[in-house]
Amino acid sequence: MPRGLNKLTAISVRTAAPGKYSDGGGLWLYKRPDGGGQWFLRFTIHGRRREMGLGSTSDVSLKNARVAADAARSIAKANKDPIKERDRQSREAARSIHVLKDIALDAFESRKAELKGDGKAGRWFTPLELHVLPKLGNMPVAEIDQKDIRDTLAPIWHTKADTARKAMNRLGLCLKHAAALGLTVDLQATDKARALLGKTRHKSKNIPALPWIEVPAFYASLDAGSVTHLALRLLILTGARSGPLRFLQEAQLDGDVWTIPGEAMKGRRDRTPDFRIPLSVEAMAVIEQARRHARDGYIFPSVRKGVISDATMARHMEREGMQARPHGFRSSLRDWLAETTDAPHEVAETILGHTVGGAVERAYRRTDFLEQRRILLERWGQHVTIGVDCSCK
Repeated sequence: MPRGLNKLTAISVRTAAPGKYSDGGGLWLYKRPDGGGQWFLRFTIHGRRREMGLGSTSDVSLKNARVAADAARSIAKANKDPIKERDRQSREAARSIHVLKDIALDAFESRKAELKGDGKAGRWFTPLELHVLPKLGNMPVAEIDQKDIRDTLAPIWHTKADTARKAMNRLGLCLKHAAALGLTVDLQATDKARALLGKTRHKSKNIPALPWIEVPAFYASLDAGSVTHLALRLLILTGARSGPLRFLQEAQLDGDVWTIPGEAMKGRRDRTPDFRIPLSVEAMAVIEQARRHARDGYIFPSVRKGVISDATMARHMEREGMQARPHGFRSSLRDWLAETTDAPHEVAETILGHTVGGAVERAYRRTDFLEQRRILLERWGQHVTIGVDCSCK
């Protein structure tokens, strides 16, 4: 045994009075007045004297303190800082135990600014929350492989294909997020899982739509003047989605223009400009009639509280024995534009609130074709009101 080492004994460590005691080789014991003690190692690295804590005497025995001191001295002899090396190992250990649910929540938090309404509706996170995290949430992200993903999504791969696709995509983004944090993950795991799962047998179906030539007859049947009837009429006339329409507020109306806030548009973000919809003469008449039902600033309130639901409009169409659904009227309008007008593609798509062209093209195109859309929607209004008794308005 080299001279000057192992000066302390287990008994002296336990019975020593308050103070500092050397065990040799830079290992020291600091005994506190309360009887507790701490181990620390003094060493010099790059000409700088440093002290490294090795734990308390209640957790680390004299023998283990010497082992830790030997390991640290070996690192210092290799011209590395034992403290920085320990911190590096701690970070690597922490990275290796990150579980998927923590990564998923962090990924969701970082993407909120890109999501409609900061993702409060839950549509981004829900596929993960319902179909991935219950099985893989507590698993270290570094251990997740294609077989784990396959086994997790196999139950819904063919029966709920769209949900499974979203869950797979979200999981892929979580793995990329983990990699960006410096974690070791298999970024190809989701692609490999898709290969294992195979092509889905599920065939997506379009929302049933009423042929545009049949829209006037249905429009004429909406003659009760109720909130549901009036909401469906305005939905047909404007080509808007039901969400913005159901939450239509008086403050959004300025003359014959309805302005939908950008954050209320599907797939849009807070930085997206507001979307203007020109209102036809018929649309203005419907809104004027609906104002009689307005409550708390909303044009289409529900019977109890809040606004009319999308299901309310859909149920009305079900009771009429129709396969078509409210959202399908957007397709009716789009087909009418294609078959009966010479509307340019970008104007027709803008009527439906679709994004047209690439980012560069949109940057240089500053118009929203408001006047062209006004003319077309006026013609559409005339089409759908064929045979409508004016006394019903």
